[in-house]
Amino acid sequence: MAWAVVVSVLVMTILSLLRVNVIIAILAAGLTAGLMNGETLTGSLELLINGMGGQANVALSYILLGAFAVTITYSGITSILVNFLLDVLKDMKTLLVLVIAGIASLSQNVVPVHIAFIPILIPPLLHVFDRMKLDRRAVAAALTFGLKAPYVMIPAGFGLIFHQTIQDSLEEQGVSLDVFSIAGSLLIPGSGMILGLLIAVFITYRKPREPKESVQENVLDDIVKPEAERFSFKHFLTIIAIVVTLVIQGFFGNLILAALAGLILMFVFRIVPYRKGDKVVNDGIAMMGFIAFVLLTASGLANVLTETGSVSALVEASSALLEGQKALISFVLLLVGLVVTMGIGSSFATVPILAALFVPICLAAGYSPMAIAALVGTAGALGDAGSPASDSTLGPTSGLNADGNHNHIWDTCVPTFLHYNIPLFVFGWVASIFL
Repeated sequence: MAWAVVVSVLVMTILSLLRVNVIIAILAAGLTAGLMNGETLTGSLELLINGMGGQANVALSYILLGAFAVTITYSGITSILVNFLLDVLKDMKTLLVLVIAGIASLSQNVVPVHIAFIPILIPPLLHVFDRMKLDRRAVAAALTFGLKAPYVMIPAGFGLIFHQTIQDSLEEQGVSLDVFSIAGSLLIPGSGMILGLLIAVFITYRKPREPKESVQENVLDDIVKPEAERFSFKHFLTIIAIVVTLVIQGFFGNLILAALAGLILMFVFRIVPYRKGDKVVNDGIAMMGFIAFVLLTASGLANVLTETGSVSALVEASSALLEGQKALISFVLLLVGLVVTMGIGSSFATVPILAALFVPICLAAGYSPMAIAALVGTAGALGDAGSPASDSTLGPTSGLNADGNHNHIWDTCVPTFLHYNIPLFVFGWVASIFL
């Protein structure tokens, strides 16, 4: 049923905005999509559960990265970094936000660790944000920008994976284009995200915001207010463990193996005592386990939408109304991409689905290969920012909510949706028409 995707995403969004737990909201969306397509309640649930295995590898890697992050904070090296930032930036809160955006950008391409750096860097800075009366929504916008814009525009690290995914998906539909041409086609849409970041930092969230009182215990209470610490041999060993983790991740392309290696080294080097092993793993699960379970349920929702044919039905119903008007075709297909990615929560997983549906329509309408790449890439990226089920929003929330003072929906998803999806939509629409 064509409207199943729209209705299920609306269910997830409305429930999330009403502060219903995002996992429950995703489950409700999956069951709604199944029921609308004629599945029974148990059949819908089976489809959802069967699809959860699609993100099992990522979920386990995030939990291990969370445990590794706890060992790094235990070493005290984050205190040195935080105090360095304090000494250099002092009360320059706007510059601090831009530096965080820069560090986040490096996590996608130069040092491809994705969201693993957030639970290491952000929790120790929370009291700094509060002292500066910095609006955490600006930090959320900066983090999401760094997690998304580089892979959209730069074909390196996670960006190379994204662009190769677009390339392979287009080739399967008979459109041949090299990776660098695809990257060039996405420079215009990606520049819209730069505009969104500047608006968020310099206009929307520039005013001081009074901090809230802590509402919950946090697994990093002992390092949230870092004290001055001198660089020592244990910090040098910590850096070695981090470098080894990055090298293994880059060489083998396996986050689980990399995080496990880093975790083992932290114990072998005696940076963390063996007796702290259970606490480290438990704290890692507490930090990143929620993200892991959201990704699992989001994968289940994606399986329901694809297996029931909801996505293809939506595209076919939309394309039947367009009659060759390129501007209108681009607008509707981007809107479909936004809805689908909001539901699935992953640009990388959405691209192959959208390409199979979009390319025949675009070829019939006379789009150039560059325009098709811009349309598919933008449609895939739309919704990653702002989706309750995306790691581009879950990652920032995991760090900013370490003290319970940051709401995932209203403080991360809504700000990032407004500041990134709108300009990305507009700039992507323009690129698909004029390329």
